[in-house]
Parts: sequence; structure tokens; C-alpha cells
Amino acid sequence: MQLEAITWQRMAERLAGHLDEHRSPAGEETWQRVGIDGAPAADTGVLAGHLADALRLRSRPALVVAAEGFLRPASLRFEFGREDVDSYLGGWYDTSALWREVFAPTDPGGTGRVLPDLWDPATDRATRSPYAELPPGGVVIVHGPLLLGHWFPFDLSVHIRLSPGALARRTEESARWTLPAFARYEAETDPAAWADAVVRADDPRHPAWTGLTGPTG
Repeated sequence: MQLEAITWQRMAERLAGHLDEHRSPAGEETWQRVGIDGAPAADTGVLAGHLADALRLRSRPALVVAAEGFLRPASLRFEFGREDVDSYLGGWYDTSALWREVFAPTDPGGTGRVLPDLWDPATDRATRSPYAELPPGGVVIVHGPLLLGHWFPFDLSVHIRLSPGALARRTEESARWTLPAFARYEAETDPAAWADAVVRADDPRHPAWTGLTGPTG
């Protein structure tokens, strides 16, 4: 895998340019959906924020949606214990709600009414956030862990990869139990094969990426 050194800001500009090149013709515009996948330690929100800024500079409305806002209630997440790897991989994130509240409204003919978050893990209660009205031509940027391999209809996807050593160093002590989950995700889902671009970010100050190569699997 050949990697090119790049800044987060420049990467965001390249991604925004790609989205512009592949937007629907005038008068037929729909929405575009971007997925930025990576473990919590990869700080996917950084690239998501830069991309939203780059799109707005191009007069493109953009909405950032964090996957953490679509966690299931604690009673479901912790049904088999607070550190169950299988549950983390398959049961912590409410993928059905993401389909219903984020992807369905931005399908062709959708309403554009996107719910930016559903559940607050700190209070373990519904957030009651208002819907965001995203006009056609707008872009939804979903970021967070374990996003690839669900057949989410991303128009563009990026996987931010950390080496096992970097992932261990940058993961908080209380979350170290998730490390086997991300090892399994890499081995079983192979997110790099789903992604249009892969970023190596062992040192977040000096990312490098493949460029926009397109998914290989």
C-alpha cells in the first residue's frame, strides 16, 4: 500500500473536490453521504470537521453525524457485561436507527430531515435533538467506529487506520478491552477493502493516505 504524506486540511479539500466532481446534475440534485471510519483513538471527528468546513467553503451544506450519538441504551449494550467484545462489535451501535434517521431521509426522493443524534451515552437517555433540514445537494458526514461492512450507502468512504501498537497507546485505559474487537474488525471485515481511501494516522500530526483509490472488495 503506497502512502502519500498529507495534512488533514489538504485531505479534506481533496475529498470535497471529489464530491463536487461526482454530484448530481443541476436540477436533479440529491444528497451525498460520506463515511469516515476509525476507532475512537483515531479521532475521526477531526477529518469530519475539516471536510464539513471545506464543503461549506464550496457553498455545500454539510451535516456531521457522530456514530456515538446512535449508541443503544446501556441495558442492551451491557446485557452480557460491560466488556463483552461480541456485544461491542455487533450490538452497541444502533445501525437500524442510522438507516432510518440518516440514510433513508437522504435517499433519492427523501425529505432531507436528518436526526443528528438519538442517544446520549453519558445520561443514557434520548437526546431529543431537533431534526436538521439538509437541502438537496447537501452532504451528510457520518464518522466513528465499525461503520464499514454494513452496506451503508456511502458515496465516499475513508478508513483511518492505526497500527496495533499506536491503537493500544492512544486508547484510554478504560477502553483497552475493545482492542480485540478492532483486531477482529480488521481481520473479519477488512475495512480497508471497503474504503475509497485509507489513512495511516499512527502520528496524528503527520497523516498519510492512499489517495482516492476506490474500494477493492
